[in-house]
Amino acid sequence: MWKFIVRRVLIMIPQLILLSILIFFLASMMPGDALSGQIDPSLDYQTIEKKREELGFNDPWYQQYGRWVSGVVQGDFGMSFRHKVEVTELLSERMTNTLWLSLLSLIITYLIAIPLGIISGRYNDRLADQFITGYTYIGFATPLFIFALLMVWFFGFHLDWFPTGGSVKPGTEPGSFAYIISKLHHMLLPALSMALIATVGTVQYLRSEIIDTKQKDFILTARAKGASESRIYNRHIFRNALLPIAAFFGYEMAGLIGGSIFVETIFSYPGMGQLFLDSINLRDYSVVTATVLLFGLAAILGSLISDIVLSLVDPRIRIK
Repeated sequence: MWKFIVRRVLIMIPQLILLSILIFFLASMMPGDALSGQIDPSLDYQTIEKKREELGFNDPWYQQYGRWVSGVVQGDFGMSFRHKVEVTELLSERMTNTLWLSLLSLIITYLIAIPLGIISGRYNDRLADQFITGYTYIGFATPLFIFALLMVWFFGFHLDWFPTGGSVKPGTEPGSFAYIISKLHHMLLPALSMALIATVGTVQYLRSEIIDTKQKDFILTARAKGASESRIYNRHIFRNALLPIAAFFGYEMAGLIGGSIFVETIFSYPGMGQLFLDSINLRDYSVVTATVLLFGLAAILGSLISDIVLSLVDPRIRIK
């Protein structure tokens, strides 16, 4: 098992190097550069070029890439010209909000998806299954950003049940019980919006697993031996069908972090997604490269977690 984990971690190294190169080159293709937002645009061309030369923006790409990677390894992403603070300080605050939002979305997703998937799979082709399948089809066809807009309009503005911006009520003392409740209140609607869309894939996958497992020989044998239906489902079918769902935990988490880009912007939730889009609009070069790198890192770590869980569930994966 440890050999598999070490091998899988080693595979991450070239992935991270390739990711950093792609981000560096894509960022260099953006209009302007890190210097553009730090200088007075009314300066004459010679002064700007002199400054660019002093700061190394005219150096060959490999030298610029080496300096950037060296800073990233040491946790130095540069300075945000918009917020006038270190990018690392800015990211640590926003990353916490995004992680809590993604975790709450994941919990809601599984709380909804697992019961619906079990009911749909056990009673397939009946009325309950048709109703749940219809819900999943609607979910597949609904873009997340449109659904989030409807949610914020109906529950936020029309019913006024949830706040429509921010991550906590202003003036609440950090660490107090009221602060925690306010945090949850602000996260609940965006988390629910992401979860109701993310649920549909898990429901369909679990339904297919249960229907497929019901046809397996060991289930037919259990029925032939006179085992009760509740025992067959609880001891054999559900246990086997739920294991692959657990293996996709990492992918689900990475997907929700990526999906937070639109939801955080719609709900004005101060997380990584909102910061990313704002930084693109303002050409905040240092913040854009840092957020894209962290989103990519989250995807790679999610893949690693899923592979490790999958290897625990199915030992044949380790052999391969």
